[in-house]
Amino acid sequence: MTTLHDPLPLASGQVLPNRLVKSALSEGLAGADNAPDGRLERLYARWSQGGFGLIVTGNVMVDRRHCGEPGNVAMEDERDLATLTRWAKIAKDGGSKVWVQLNHPGRQANPIVTRTRAVAPSALAMGIPGIPAPRALTEDEILDIIRRFGTAARVAEAAGFDGVQIHGAHGYLVSQFLSPLSNQRTDAWGGDAERRRQFVVEVARSIRASVSPGFGLGIKLNSADFQRGGFTEEESRAVIEELSAEQLDMFEISGGSYESPAMMGRPQTASASTRAREAYFLDYAESARKAAGTVPIAVTGGFRSRTAMSEAVSDDICDLVGIGRPAAVFPTAAADLLSERVAVLHAPHITLGLPPRLAAARSLKSADGALDLQWHTDQLHRLGAGKDPDLNRSPLLTAGTMLRRNGFDAFRSKRAAAQRTTGKDGNPMPDKTARKFRRERAIGRYVMNPTVRALGKVGIHTALATEIETVGRKSGRPRRVPVSVLFDRDGGGAWAICQHGMRSGWGSNLSANPNIRVRQGDRWLSGLAIFLPDDDVVARARTFAPHPALGGVARGMFAALETTPVTVRITFNDR
Repeated sequence: MTTLHDPLPLASGQVLPNRLVKSALSEGLAGADNAPDGRLERLYARWSQGGFGLIVTGNVMVDRRHCGEPGNVAMEDERDLATLTRWAKIAKDGGSKVWVQLNHPGRQANPIVTRTRAVAPSALAMGIPGIPAPRALTEDEILDIIRRFGTAARVAEAAGFDGVQIHGAHGYLVSQFLSPLSNQRTDAWGGDAERRRQFVVEVARSIRASVSPGFGLGIKLNSADFQRGGFTEEESRAVIEELSAEQLDMFEISGGSYESPAMMGRPQTASASTRAREAYFLDYAESARKAAGTVPIAVTGGFRSRTAMSEAVSDDICDLVGIGRPAAVFPTAAADLLSERVAVLHAPHITLGLPPRLAAARSLKSADGALDLQWHTDQLHRLGAGKDPDLNRSPLLTAGTMLRRNGFDAFRSKRAAAQRTTGKDGNPMPDKTARKFRRERAIGRYVMNPTVRALGKVGIHTALATEIETVGRKSGRPRRVPVSVLFDRDGGGAWAICQHGMRSGWGSNLSANPNIRVRQGDRWLSGLAIFLPDDDVVARARTFAPHPALGGVARGMFAALETTPVTVRITFNDR
């Protein structure tokens, strides 16, 4: 009879010391350059002594231009190899195998930290207020992302990690390709269940081709979306069956997305058998085992007692037990369970405490789930700061953390957001950037806009003050604003600078709908606009000068008005 203490050999040749997995938790502890720092090292030093057979890191991005949360680590190339190597060594010091969870957020990219427009299989918005609609990926972009997963895995191996896990759950990009709700393509990457799963198959192949045979490879996969018309258990089993032939070492079963957070036990009323066995997805795991063949199955979500974990393994329902949120408050959870120092992990269940009728509302359910996730993330940040977890931390403090880290911007127009600092008297006050933004907006609204429009009516037009027309995010109506535009000599396109980035109204409009009209003299030209956050805005502003000698003056004019500028490239489609 299998026990939690038993080692588990994997197809790659690795042997996990026991059957307890520290499942991935998104830490949000990278620096501004998306590289790990001392905080992650302190956190993983605690987990390395936690007695886990396997530790899976949280949410490492394969493309730093698209991040799921503030503070994500990105693993695009070897630029951070030294710090990645140090992180891997510290995490492995206690004897656990350590895998990196690789991810691309797709349409779940956080608009606060992702300055480019989110991408997805199809241009379909999420059912969460304030999150802009993504644009559909091109064929070349899909192939590039597949290559990025392989590159990230190669870097992880070079840094000394033991393996990687594809994040194919919780509504991120891989999950988006699998779900008919988010993938409505009609090409080779969508249209039916077989084509929808081709993306994840190619990702697995890209990784296997990029690493050595002894390097571990797993996937975290949804049992279902828990949304009507979404990814089903039958489709999930088909994915497992196909991937089992791609040299995988492990399937980890989870479920849901941030629209329907099943991974936190919130989407449906649990059956009596599920409540007795604790785990949310254990019923599904029994059928998944048949599809997986000889590939081990891990189940994460809901396990709290040593008895339930032991029975799940000994009854051969799953091979591994994943411990997620409890590891944020009990960093030595596996050692405590295996040594029988504790029988139950009494992890708090954080909620807004709303009446059942209100709590059932879709938007409030998402907010409730976000609060729980953030409360546990706060605990990770305490561990990263060298402190112990605080089980008595108030959910109200966590709500404040959510606003501080993600702002109101995640739920409403960026234009209304203004960062705040503390003045000498200790009271909140607007920061310099926010004051400049409000001042420039007032000048534009009450001085520049009327002036440019009045001059236009009498036939006076200037290259530095034309107009653009975008589609309002909420109203759906045309919205015109005067901006500076630099037209190409061949007339095929133009350049603009969105002076306040996603804070500005027209910048937010373009994030939701890239269709734009630009006035050139007396004509209106139609086109598509894309943001270029990697473009040198300073150099670009200089090109707007009528003569190179006046480049500094042009730049100075832009600098006087902008706060968080982003270059915009416009391609006309009627030329």
